[in-house]
Amino acid sequence: MGDGSRQEPAVSRLSDGLLQKPALGFSSFLQIPDKIQNSLKVHFGRFLKKDGAGHGMNAETSPEMGKELCTAAAAQVSLDRQLQAWRNNPSWTDEPPEIKVTVPEGSLCNLNLRFKAGLPPDAVYNIIIDPANKRVFKNIKEVISRKVLLDEGSRQVVEVEQAAIWKFLWWSGILAVHVFVDQNRKNHTVKFKQGRAGFMRKFEGCWRIEPIFVDKDVCLPLHPCTLEEYESCTGSRGRVASAITLDQLIEPALLPPPPISWYLRGITSRTTEMLVNDLIAETARLRGISNNANGKQDVEEICDASKSHPGIECGDIKERWRQRRKSGRHGNSLRLTSQFL
Repeated sequence: MGDGSRQEPAVSRLSDGLLQKPALGFSSFLQIPDKIQNSLKVHFGRFLKKDGAGHGMNAETSPEMGKELCTAAAAQVSLDRQLQAWRNNPSWTDEPPEIKVTVPEGSLCNLNLRFKAGLPPDAVYNIIIDPANKRVFKNIKEVISRKVLLDEGSRQVVEVEQAAIWKFLWWSGILAVHVFVDQNRKNHTVKFKQGRAGFMRKFEGCWRIEPIFVDKDVCLPLHPCTLEEYESCTGSRGRVASAITLDQLIEPALLPPPPISWYLRGITSRTTEMLVNDLIAETARLRGISNNANGKQDVEEICDASKSHPGIECGDIKERWRQRRKSGRHGNSLRLTSQFL
């Protein structure tokens, strides 16, 4: 990167893709690639608030801003590298969550869900805190209001009110939820607690996301304990997945007797399970291979089966599935059709 007498730029990239320790100040931002600069706009904006005289703050003299930008830039580079590792090797099998239900005295239930996702913790965290995650979680009918109460860069406290959909057997309904959310990117936790009292006296819980070093076997005999050690021994090509835990305590304002409490407990468990399954499906979509890997094999099979129909092009996916249904391949063909159409 140059001899010792030469001054290094504020931010420079090493051969393995890592960033050198940058100088603080606004000048460091100018050295960040355009792609990363765009992703940092949200972080950069809060440092340009005007002072009481109406003048913009001097970013050059703000070490906090420099640290924030450098941390966000390094995190973005690391996340991009981890996502590229998944694109290079997308092999992963999603499993249903493990659910444990307990009934503390005076509460409806305490839910503990554990599951894994084939994406790095930063990517999973981004899904959970996304203000527009209504498109991911089908049980969110509407986000009524959202207000950021505290913004410390990697940590925010947000007040959220939304309408949630619950379903159980043939019953369904809408429940208003008002919560304060404490989201911390440093330790990848999202804590939530009920605000205004309503149907529930207590509704609180926490998401926790921890890294899984999927390809750590290539590091043997070393056993990496940190992300830096893992990236070093895998040459930044090791995949990072996530171990996710959701703890949730629910206590209604009026605890009904059995069997009504049993039904309510079932509704709560099912609704939370739906939310987790939606999250798993979104991580698979972002990974880009949940349907494509199986779909590629099925397309090859369908094209082979359609050789006797020269008028059919393999580029027409709907026509290929019609031929698959006609051929009556295996007992699971209908399930596959409903999945891919």
